[in-house]
Amino acid sequence: MSTAAKDRDEAPSLSRYVVGIDLGTTNSAMAYVDTAATEWRIETFGVPQLVAAHQVESHETLSSFHYEATKAEADGGALRLPWSDDHPTMAVGALARDEGTAKPGRMIASAKSWLCHAGVDRTADLLPWQGDDEVERLSPIEVTSRYLAHLRDAWQAEFPKFPLAEQDVVVTLPASFDEVARELTVAAAKQAGLPRILLIEEPQAAFYAWVDRHRESWRDQVEPGQKILVCDIGGGTSDFTLIRVREGKQPGDIEFHRVAVGEHLILGGDNLDLALARHLEAKLTSGGKLPSEQWEVVVRTARRVKETLLGSSPPDVLTVNLPATGSKLIGGGRQSEVSRDEIEQLLVDGFLPEVRLDARPTPRQSGFQDFGLPYAADAGITRYLAAFLEAHRTTGDQQPATDHDPARPDIILFNGGFFASPVLRARLLDVVSKWFGVDGASWQPIVLDNERLDLAVARGAAYYGMVRRGEGVGITANLGRSYYIGVEGEKPMAVCLVPGSASAGQDFEIPDAVFYLKLSEPVEFPLYSSSTRLVDPPGTVVEVDEGELTPLPPIRTVLQSGRKRDAQSVGVRLHAHLSEIGSLEISCRELDSARSWRLQFDIRSTTQTDVAAHESQAEGEGIVDEQALEACRAAIVSVFGDGGDVKSSKLMGLLGDALDAAKHRWPTSVLRRLWELLLEHEAGRRRSPQHEARWLNLVGYALRPGYGFAVDDWRVDQTWRTVRNRIAHASSQAEALILWRRIAGGLSRGQQLTIAEPLLAATRALHRRFAGGKAVSIAAALDPTQSPEVWRLLGSLELLPVPVKIELGNAVVELLPKRKLEKTRSAMLWTLGRLGQRVPVYGPLNTLVPPSRASKWVDAVMAIDSGDTIEYLAAMQLARATGDRHRDLEQSKREQVATWLETHAAAPHLIDLVREVGTLDDEERSQVFGEALPSGLRLG
Repeated sequence: MSTAAKDRDEAPSLSRYVVGIDLGTTNSAMAYVDTAATEWRIETFGVPQLVAAHQVESHETLSSFHYEATKAEADGGALRLPWSDDHPTMAVGALARDEGTAKPGRMIASAKSWLCHAGVDRTADLLPWQGDDEVERLSPIEVTSRYLAHLRDAWQAEFPKFPLAEQDVVVTLPASFDEVARELTVAAAKQAGLPRILLIEEPQAAFYAWVDRHRESWRDQVEPGQKILVCDIGGGTSDFTLIRVREGKQPGDIEFHRVAVGEHLILGGDNLDLALARHLEAKLTSGGKLPSEQWEVVVRTARRVKETLLGSSPPDVLTVNLPATGSKLIGGGRQSEVSRDEIEQLLVDGFLPEVRLDARPTPRQSGFQDFGLPYAADAGITRYLAAFLEAHRTTGDQQPATDHDPARPDIILFNGGFFASPVLRARLLDVVSKWFGVDGASWQPIVLDNERLDLAVARGAAYYGMVRRGEGVGITANLGRSYYIGVEGEKPMAVCLVPGSASAGQDFEIPDAVFYLKLSEPVEFPLYSSSTRLVDPPGTVVEVDEGELTPLPPIRTVLQSGRKRDAQSVGVRLHAHLSEIGSLEISCRELDSARSWRLQFDIRSTTQTDVAAHESQAEGEGIVDEQALEACRAAIVSVFGDGGDVKSSKLMGLLGDALDAAKHRWPTSVLRRLWELLLEHEAGRRRSPQHEARWLNLVGYALRPGYGFAVDDWRVDQTWRTVRNRIAHASSQAEALILWRRIAGGLSRGQQLTIAEPLLAATRALHRRFAGGKAVSIAAALDPTQSPEVWRLLGSLELLPVPVKIELGNAVVELLPKRKLEKTRSAMLWTLGRLGQRVPVYGPLNTLVPPSRASKWVDAVMAIDSGDTIEYLAAMQLARATGDRHRDLEQSKREQVATWLETHAAAPHLIDLVREVGTLDDEERSQVFGEALPSGLRLG
């Protein structure tokens, strides 16, 4: 049972209040029902919040912005709230929004979007993204919990006898949020002191709000057979949901069934703001770029310009003023005019283009990288909507015969702040109408209205809470996605485990699919979902088509038995249960036994990028026959086994003969089998320094890069337990450094820090020595003047804290010109490139050093000018173009680096990567990693 489902079942049967909370990207809201009232009705909760220093007002929505106060503001009690005597150092709400517009480095926005950003560690303290240096960094979960905590405190100030934690609380989230994002939302609520919450999808909540608003008349506005499209576009996400109207079990009854959910899209009002901000930037600078601090102000200004010119009764022209840097005076900087027609062409045509129904989104990379968020690749929302409607032309349910296109929705319900603009609303309605007009005849769907788009979701959440008490009209929500488990075959195949038609509370088991698993060894099941293949029944075997099946975090377990005499392998069937909130629970159930093992989603690799997610095609490289692997086993036993008498120097040749291939052509599947054999005979490494050196070298080679193959994190953990502090021969220390460098991508942040500590101490001692300080004795293997591997390993540890990286990089810059260090200069240059790289090899974006620091380091690289080609690689990494202004060096600096590379006849592709966004070729990947990777594994 999932955490949220368990908490729900343990909740008191009835509470006085039912509360709905909408955690919006731009605005949050809360609504409630007093169940003790004679006739229940939904009320909007006015949220007290700071609107200025020492000034609190109650608004119907809470602005979803977080602001850290300056010391003067905090000391003066400017942010004190009426329910507390504390002097807080932060605020959420209207003041956070307004103060943050002027001081963007102290503000956090779009925390909700960050909760589903797989490119960063969502549990790490990383927001505000590119904030001021002195501002405390917070995780997306922490920021979300602070919004909830503010709502909790405000509620309890109003209703002190009824703590929010003891009420029925329903929290909304996008329909397309996956299992991981849902669990993170639950975690944020717990952190805010709300241990029991229910989750409901925002489009459903919006529809519930409509039903509530039309309690007496909704039956007259819909009829069985109709298909309702809920189009929910907010500040950060776009969600599409289809609801089918059906006849009820009793004559005259009507039921609503949610039959389809769209893919997750980080595409909404924020994207319009960014597009308009870029347009304004070009006008204000005559095609140039603004400094980061002014760019943030332009983005906030763009939001107001958009709302004005796309709102009701807009002016023809609006003047935009940008304050000079450091000034708060309007008109003290740049100024430009922007027209309504200009904005409509940019935003309406750009984001809601008039396309055909067969149009599809383009897969190119999004141009919006400014906030570090993985925005949708194509800005055309109508293309995503067309693909959604076409994909769900049939929804697997019994539909009445019609003479119109089955993809056509009969009814549309708009929701989200995006549609507060009548211009945007009218354009989307016009596009959908044109898609389904027949023979030139005009047609338009019925449009349902929610009076307050900013309050509808919270009110609908409260309504859903009452539905759970047997009041009102419920929506029967099927899963909206089918789930598949990957199985072995000549081609990647998957078997349907849970169909898209599944409803909450259902259980599924595939009688004919039996898996035989070994006890006490990790097992991983590839997991896929599909929002298009909704009619496959459980047990259906399909080929893995990336166009239809979306890979999810794998599910994994280690089957443990408490009885030593049990069989070493068991036959199991997979069992799935769909909880009330749509979370999927999968377990292995032993044949002819009551034993079962719960399978866990690999949430760690999805939420914490100190563990690289399993994303590669390595499993598909090919399989080596067992005879060849037996020959490999014999070779390893002959060196490391009991009685082995073959010299360790002969091992690589024996393995090459057994596999009939050079070592760089050994498939990842074979390398991981070699790792297993080496761990089995680990004791043999102690036989001599040569044996240990060979064993360490081959273990690292077989497990590199520490991720990319099923259960690699388990292999890395086993290697850590076996090798860490267990080196038998002092002369093997250098090989241990190589081992850790090769598998660094699979090490956790804590493990990387543990490895780095003695190496950092050695580099600090070296730095002091050359700065005139006292010389310190250093073990030869850890001496940075003698061992290039010390530098290479430090450069490979991408999860080190940014301050540590900056300290180390600065030391490298100072040491590079020293003649006594010429022996290790190439390794130091390579390390500097990795420390200051603009595109991480495996780490999250929040581990990158600031571009201002990388800019200084690239100057040092160009100043060395030793002719070593590693200089060119390092310069490219430090100045590489990403399209993200918060990662990129200034354009003039990048052009300077590109010109320097041209002057030195560097490889043309290195120069291209500095000037334009691109990807590394195979040779460059090998150079950046430090050696060739196994085939099937790729870096960015």
